[in-house]
Amino acid sequence: MLVASMSDDGPLPAYRAMQRGGRLHHDAAQELAAEKLQSLYNALKDYRPDAIGESGGLRSWAERLGLARLGSRSGRDEQAPQGLFLYGGVGRGKSMLMDLFFAQAPIQLKRRVHFHAFMLEVHSQLHQWRQEKPKQVDLIPALAEQLAAQCTLICFDEFHVTNIADAMILGRLFSALFERGVVMVATSNWAPDDLYKGGLQRDQFLPFITLLKEKLDVLELDGGRDYRMARLKDMTVYHYPLGDLAGRQMRDAFARMTDNEPPIATTLIVQGRQIEILRQVSNAHGRVAWFDFDELCARPLGAADYLAIATHYDVVLLDQVPKLDADRRNEARRFMTLIDELYEHKVTTIVAAADKPERLYPAGDGAFEFERTISRLNEMQSVDYLTRPHLT
Repeated sequence: MLVASMSDDGPLPAYRAMQRGGRLHHDAAQELAAEKLQSLYNALKDYRPDAIGESGGLRSWAERLGLARLGSRSGRDEQAPQGLFLYGGVGRGKSMLMDLFFAQAPIQLKRRVHFHAFMLEVHSQLHQWRQEKPKQVDLIPALAEQLAAQCTLICFDEFHVTNIADAMILGRLFSALFERGVVMVATSNWAPDDLYKGGLQRDQFLPFITLLKEKLDVLELDGGRDYRMARLKDMTVYHYPLGDLAGRQMRDAFARMTDNEPPIATTLIVQGRQIEILRQVSNAHGRVAWFDFDELCARPLGAADYLAIATHYDVVLLDQVPKLDADRRNEARRFMTLIDELYEHKVTTIVAAADKPERLYPAGDGAFEFERTISRLNEMQSVDYLTRPHLT
């Protein structure tokens, strides 16, 4: 067991305060994770990454980026604190613990970001620079220099690697970030050794896993209580028809999944666009969002937007789903895409609809394509689906 600081600030005191307030049950694995995060918090108090030029002043972003383009490697006067890679099943409180740490972290330049969103930004920035400077051979050092100038601490939520484009970039990018003193904390459903498992050219990805385990302390948040599944026990997740009863069932489901915490609004950034999330809660037991059908399907949203929602939330409530026909073909297609993303990423989905899945799009142009959505809506009510891990 780690011996953490007895100070009144940091993630460990905040975690214990939540226990005393009855918001959390005793959980030995969570407490160990909180202690490790407290140790990192203490180490960061006096940490100053090397951003000092020969004159003693802070190097400007342009100066730092210029060094990167010349191929220079910026050294550090001190060793960066070791970060933390926290992994385990859904509902174990990984994101909650990281959020406690992030809120308290004594670093001015810090960022918390969903890993998928971060990689979209990386690819977008590299694409832009390639268009502007097609003759520049190696953009990774310049990108690392820009990121290091913006953030000393990066907290990644839902760390996972599924495609070769990400896999081929990560090793060099993260190596360059670590060289520049960036400290990282990550949550994941997968152990480092299971990242990109079975992926193309995975042998080229293995050095990145070694680097990750060298620079980040790895801790499994195992055992304990799956808070999401405890709340799903005996719960119906598809309600019809619409009306007072369905409305009450959806309100009860949201309260149960969020531990009666009142919803707040937030914004997701997807490829530079903003998606307003009007009702959502992110707490110790997971991340839950509640949408009306029109919020997601009557607006010009696409697969990337639905992917962002599916990878950001563990539970999605979808209310006011109407009967559909050829006159609402666009809304139906968006609904089909939304369900595909929620299904593929194993998101717990609670629906209130005008009728059972088989009667939502009974006939007409588009009804045949809707049959897959019917199948998925039915499967998403099954115990087998509900007990599968949420994927990034």
